[in-house]
Amino acid sequence: MENTHIKRLLLTILLCFFMVSTYACPACDKQQPKLLQGITHGTGPDGNWDYIIITIAVIIVLLTLFYSIKWLIKPGEKATSHIKQIILNAD
Repeated sequence: MENTHIKRLLLTILLCFFMVSTYACPACDKQQPKLLQGITHGTGPDGNWDYIIITIAVIIVLLTLFYSIKWLIKPGEKATSHIKQIILNAD
């Protein structure tokens, strides 16, 4: 039963990543550069620095997501003197 809950949770998370709930309206679509047309609202980036900043931010977010999932799944602290052992071996 627990395995089913995990599968449902993972499927929900996966679908949320692929679901696009909003598209740009026609007025905003005309203001965007060709790369972003139909994706976002408002005015487009003002220059090349905006693309560089966004790229760096996306890289940081993806690295943070990767390592947080990795360390949640397999933390790697195996030392018997690690502080988590106080809780796990509370007998």
